[in-house]
This record gives sequence, C-alpha cells and structure tokens, in this order.
Amino acid sequence: MKKIVFISLVSLLSCNRSVPAAHPPVGGVLSQKDLDVSKDRMRNLNAIERGQIQEWINGQSVRYYPTRLNYWVSVDGYDQREQRTDNSPISYSYDLYDFDQTKIYDQPIERRDVKFGHFDELKAVENALRFIHDGEEVTLLVPSFLAYGTFGDEKKIDNDIPLIIKLKAL
Repeated sequence: MKKIVFISLVSLLSCNRSVPAAHPPVGGVLSQKDLDVSKDRMRNLNAIERGQIQEWINGQSVRYYPTRLNYWVSVDGYDQREQRTDNSPISYSYDLYDFDQTKIYDQPIERRDVKFGHFDELKAVENALRFIHDGEEVTLLVPSFLAYGTFGDEKKIDNDIPLIIKLKAL
C-alpha cells in the first residue's frame, strides 16, 4: 500500500511540472503579455516589409510615393486630392500581384455602384478609392497588414504577404 501511495505521489508531482502553457481558443481573450508579443511581431514584420518594398521600388523605373496610411502609390500627391465622401457611389476593379509580379487571380476583383462607408474592402483599396479620379488607374504597394494580414484570404494568398494592387475606378 505504501508503494502505491509513494508512486502516486511521485507521478502527481512529476506531471505537475510538465503542464504545457494554455492557449486561448480562437476568439478567446488574450492576456496583455500575449497582446504585447503580437504587437511586437507586427511592428517587426512591418519594418521588414517596408524595407523590402523600398528595396523593390529602388529597382523600378516607375516612381512610387508613400501615403499617410503606410502604403505606396504610383501617383504623386494623390492623397492631397479632395476625398470622396461617405455614401458617394463608385465602381472599381483591381488585380492582385505578388512582388515577383505574378498575377494571383486570373479575373480582376470588380465591384459596381458601391457606396463608401457601406462596403468591406482591403483598407488600402478603400483608402485609395477615396482619392482616385473616375477612369484613373493607380498601382498600390501594400504591406501585408493592410492587405490580408496574418490569415491570408484562405484561397490563394498566404499569410503575411505584401501585395501589388493595380486599381482602376470605372
């Protein structure tokens, strides 16, 4: 009997030391430490991507200009233009490319007669559409956090992929 109690006690103590860290379920609450780790990861990733995009820009014949929202555009002074207002309609299309300039989807993504403030789009695309003129085409260089972020689009775009977006207001 003493052996059983002794073995049980030793087993109990040894199991207690090897308990893995608990992770919250998807949609669960994260601790402040977890949030800080995530912020640091995104900050570092953004710095790396910005450096890689700037290096890519330096090898191009087309000039790209930084915007206030942290992406680049092929039109100088474009975010100084008058903005479209909420509820104003717009039709647009865009193609997505990686930085090897490989087109990701065969068909462009197209939306007709959507109103600002009432559509869900990539942050950089929505912002760029506020400044673009009808019929104008611009190229956006977008870090991953303004594109599909840490999850990708769950189709062809993987996580943490910066994109080239060729956007046209129809």
